[in-house]
Amino acid sequence: MKLRVGFGYDVHRLVEGRELWLGGIRLEHEKGLLGHSDADVLIHAICDALLGAANMRDIGYHFPDTAGEYENIDSKVLLRKTVDLIATKGYRVGNIDATVCAERPKLKAHIPDMQQILAEVMQIDPDDVSIKATTTEKLGFTGREEGISAYAVVLITA
Repeated sequence: MKLRVGFGYDVHRLVEGRELWLGGIRLEHEKGLLGHSDADVLIHAICDALLGAANMRDIGYHFPDTAGEYENIDSKVLLRKTVDLIATKGYRVGNIDATVCAERPKLKAHIPDMQQILAEVMQIDPDDVSIKATTTEKLGFTGREEGISAYAVVLITA
């Protein structure tokens, strides 16, 4: 069995007039994330980690923000396409460990739903999707609530 590890990071600015999507679910919040797609920062970090593990570049390479077909797209679609892409090289998702950095909204109550949805999209067990949430103790752009970032580490197997 071949094992590969990948790391992903993403950040998006918080703005008024956008819905907030994180981990494949819509959260009630006065601001949303700015991006060409739905700007789901957690899914984007996971996609980058998966693509990196398979040595297939990054999310922007495969789903460029200059392509009209990806404008306002549901990032769950991008995640499914990413899983299909790594499968072309014989890989499947082993497990995910991700962290979302946000001052607000509080994410603890939403994590089980995120795990379930992401597991369904990737066709893996929800126990193989670890999601953690943290703040930056009011430091930096996250602390000032200017944006949200996410980190992801993945294991893929062949």
